[in-house]
Amino acid sequence: MSIRPRRSVLYMPGANQRALEKARTLAADALILDLEDAVAPEAKELAREQVSAAVRAGGYGRKQLIVRANDLDTPWGAADLTAISELAIDAVLLPKVESAAQVEAAREVLGRDELPIWIMVETPRGVLDLDRTVAAANSIEALVMGTSDLVKELRARHTASRHEVVAALSHCVLVARAHGLTALDGVHLDFRNEATFTAACSQARDLGFDGKTLIHPSQIDIANAQFGPSDEDLAYARRVIEAATEAQRLGKGVAVLDGKLIEN
Repeated sequence: MSIRPRRSVLYMPGANQRALEKARTLAADALILDLEDAVAPEAKELAREQVSAAVRAGGYGRKQLIVRANDLDTPWGAADLTAISELAIDAVLLPKVESAAQVEAAREVLGRDELPIWIMVETPRGVLDLDRTVAAANSIEALVMGTSDLVKELRARHTASRHEVVAALSHCVLVARAHGLTALDGVHLDFRNEATFTAACSQARDLGFDGKTLIHPSQIDIANAQFGPSDEDLAYARRVIEAATEAQRLGKGVAVLDGKLIEN
């Protein structure tokens, strides 16, 4: 099985040609070429054309390419999905998903059963019905938290601790693990504040997320470091293996390392 790292997943506005070009040189694990939130209504068609041209031109290396479409209920959704269906991308991201019916309607327009689908989890109904949605829909590969919209829908306030959305974040991870999916944390709006961004990444990693969605290239290195194994992590993992191997050699069911029990 091929495992793709998704530590850093950067949104790139489809209407910004310069951003689409710069994205080819960035160290993000994946790029979300955005036709939705990052694009003004008057620029939707331009964004669709530029994203299609950028994907066809290639040059993005090993980075995964995902295109976020507008919802089918908008004037642009159907045209987005039709255009996306012709592109050599890794997945399509659907916004504000609250039911399997939305996913299947989008798949019908796409007409490509083999194309993985990522879904945004950004409304109370989307969070509450997430397990049911994932169980009923086909080919969902990743769950992407939309914490900015979720905080607004909850009528909550953004806090440094993010306690206003921790329950939703943990629920997303639970569903992802139950169904073998990737779980990606939402964006950090104060993108120039490295300290608070690092803390948010650390919190998300502790909760079990595989990576974080980003809004600025300056966040990539921190996300990659926070969601990837450190030298200390790797060294400890090797010691665990050595301790477990030695315990097995001695016929013991468990091992002890640094005073802590290591089970099989």
